[in-house]
Amino acid sequence: MDFTTPPYLTQNVSVRRVMLQVLAALVPAIAVYAWLLGPIILVQIGIASIACLLAEAAMLALLKKPLGLFLGDGSAIVTAWLIALSFPPLAPWWLIVVASLFAIVVAKHLYGGLGQNPFNPAMIAFAVCIVSFPALMAQWPPVAPIELHASYADRIGEQLALVLGGAPRIDAMSGATPLDALKTALKLGAGQVTVAATLADARSFGYVAGKGWEWVAASYLLGGLWLWQRKIISWHAPGGFIAGLALLAGALWLIDPTRFANPLFHLFSGGTMLGAFFIVTDPVSGCTTPRGKLIFGVAAGVLAYLIRVFGGYPDGVAFAVLLLNICVPLIDLYTQPPIFGMKSKR
Repeated sequence: MDFTTPPYLTQNVSVRRVMLQVLAALVPAIAVYAWLLGPIILVQIGIASIACLLAEAAMLALLKKPLGLFLGDGSAIVTAWLIALSFPPLAPWWLIVVASLFAIVVAKHLYGGLGQNPFNPAMIAFAVCIVSFPALMAQWPPVAPIELHASYADRIGEQLALVLGGAPRIDAMSGATPLDALKTALKLGAGQVTVAATLADARSFGYVAGKGWEWVAASYLLGGLWLWQRKIISWHAPGGFIAGLALLAGALWLIDPTRFANPLFHLFSGGTMLGAFFIVTDPVSGCTTPRGKLIFGVAAGVLAYLIRVFGGYPDGVAFAVLLLNICVPLIDLYTQPPIFGMKSKR
């Protein structure tokens, strides 16, 4: 019997297949990241991947679950890559390991493992580390395309020394993120500094957002659109997240452009695109209904903007997602479509 034609519906979908496509969608951003900052991001991805796999294997052995089946589903690797991409590339190796262990052991397996964790493991790890180690989580290097000459080779060597050996020269190689730079400038200016004047600094800011980082964000957007085209994700959560953040940013920008940056700056700064297509689309910790995903995305986008502009952190994607994770059961409860054959209550 042919199960590939109507009336039968079949899909070649598995956790492993989905996770592999998510990893493939992250490759363009990783390539741009490596071009701008050098291979240090590949080192961080390797450290996070090893730590997550070891933690996953240890928990599976403790719970007496088959290692091959669960280690091969790719979920631990996805968590590892998201941790490496959301953490500063100059973070010491032990910080990446701590984050990876916390994500897998506490945020994932203590809740029952894959499919039962109420919070996104990578965002839990980010939130724990930025609260516990704020100075280390603020060490972001300036970006510039790779130039193959001795001075750049020296720079890569210094980066490796910082990550692997804890060299003490981290302040000389790091700086504020574009979001943090803008926020600090406006705060210290006390009404005398405008957004336009701050963004005119070509050393930190590029065409629409942070110099170099806007290309990384565009790569996340490209990978996310590919996932949508492949039907791995739906448009509801990422579309809602981008719309919620952009509409609020646009409204405040129109009211006072001297104090608030335009929507494009916020869309291509920080973790907006990574959050929109790879975080809020998490099928486990996010909403499951179409309307629920849209509400989840819009609320997370609005909250992320409020935190990054008015809160104490330069970027609010992680905290916004975690706060909305708490609301998922309630959102899903009130957005369930009517059961086929039954009338909805009026």
